[in-house]
Amino acid sequence: MRPLPPLTALRAFEAAARHGNFVKAAAELGVTAGAVSQHIKGLEERLGLTLFRRLARGVRLTEAGRAYLPGIADGFDRLARATLQVHESGLAGRLTLTVLPSFAAGWLVRRLPAFRARHPDIDLVIRSERQTVDLHRDEADLAIRYGLGDFANLEATHLMREEIFPVCAPALLNADPPLRAPADLMRHELLHDAGALGNEPWIRWQPWLDAFGLSDAVKRPAMHFTDSVQLYQAALLGQGVALGRSVLIGDELAAGRLVRPFADARASSYAYYAVTTRAARANPRVAAFIAWMMAEVQPAEES
Repeated sequence: MRPLPPLTALRAFEAAARHGNFVKAAAELGVTAGAVSQHIKGLEERLGLTLFRRLARGVRLTEAGRAYLPGIADGFDRLARATLQVHESGLAGRLTLTVLPSFAAGWLVRRLPAFRARHPDIDLVIRSERQTVDLHRDEADLAIRYGLGDFANLEATHLMREEIFPVCAPALLNADPPLRAPADLMRHELLHDAGALGNEPWIRWQPWLDAFGLSDAVKRPAMHFTDSVQLYQAALLGQGVALGRSVLIGDELAAGRLVRPFADARASSYAYYAVTTRAARANPRVAAFIAWMMAEVQPAEES
């Protein structure tokens, strides 16, 4: 049997030694300074040693205390590492995610190395698909969906909002003709998202052109893309002006590969959500992925 003092006394000793103060140690441990003092007094009596010199302001380790501290601190470090390893081993297994192709290509894929570095034991399956799957019947654990947040019989976690605005390749800004104001759109190719639904007017050109007083511009022959990845590729290549979705093209804007010719923007009525069943929400792999996404999107949401 190991002759170990009470763990609470050892925690009090280690915290007080780090802070050089019983009050600060008590605040860290969530107890009173008197409780810390009693724990340490009991530890000193058990060891038959004086571990601290009590001073007018704080405490100072004695020679015995200095000799004792490294082993205790190392022991707590080992406990913390063992706890983390057990937690991480509980995450081992497969996590299946269903996501729109546009979100996968525009935001998710380039950030996945950060998730893999944090959770190397998770076997991640990304299913890129347009159809909405029934999470109660499908094998997918988690979905990233774009909508109002009212997903019946499902748990939804808000991830990020979205803004819409015209974007183009930098070369178009000073082309002949230039592109510097909404009226200049009449002389430039408009790239259309043919997959935009009737309940998503913010990603269709018609409402924008109506607001600019350019309604006739939409009647011109143009290029229409059912895949937003191809739509933004055409914009990157300087083939015209597209309506950019901030989540899907944020990295392209940050890199300067796409630019905003003018400041007009509209907020999308929809947002991105992590959606799962109540049962799957308790899965530690699902919880880990949602927590990682929340950490990834927080800086962008605060800016």
